[in-house]
Amino acid sequence: MKFFRHRRPLVIGPPALAALIGVAGCSSSDDSAVTAVPSPGAEVTKVCQNLDKALPREVAGLERRDPEPPSALTAGWGNPAIILRCGVVRPPMMTDPKAVAGGVNGVDWLQEAADDGAFRFTTANRVAYVEVTVAEGSDSSGALVDLAPAVKQAIPAGIAD
Repeated sequence: MKFFRHRRPLVIGPPALAALIGVAGCSSSDDSAVTAVPSPGAEVTKVCQNLDKALPREVAGLERRDPEPPSALTAGWGNPAIILRCGVVRPPMMTDPKAVAGGVNGVDWLQEAADDGAFRFTTANRVAYVEVTVAEGSDSSGALVDLAPAVKQAIPAGIAD
């Protein structure tokens, strides 16, 4: 019994070829997280850039490892187990009287639990909202303690738009 295979030449047009090369170029073994970069106004962007310069090299015992795409508005630590985004929009829970809020070393935070076991903390009473997501099993209190000095230094107290 013979099997015949019909081979046709594979023709890839320029757009498909570019997409294929792009996908191949994006895959890597460094397993960096991909994080959406906020798009705040100019004033908030400036304070967020100041925050990026003030951020510690280590948070909760984890080395800094920024997510993709590179931006002064995002930072990460661990693999990354902790992700910071500066200049995010005010979370809807910020106005909920049942929201869990607290302060850590002079920085007020709104705490929200995610379905995957992670926690999201968003600064309150600052001129820019800073969001910190801490993966399940990571040290959220250590993260907030380590980030508080940089937030206090770079993000002035006030009310964000």
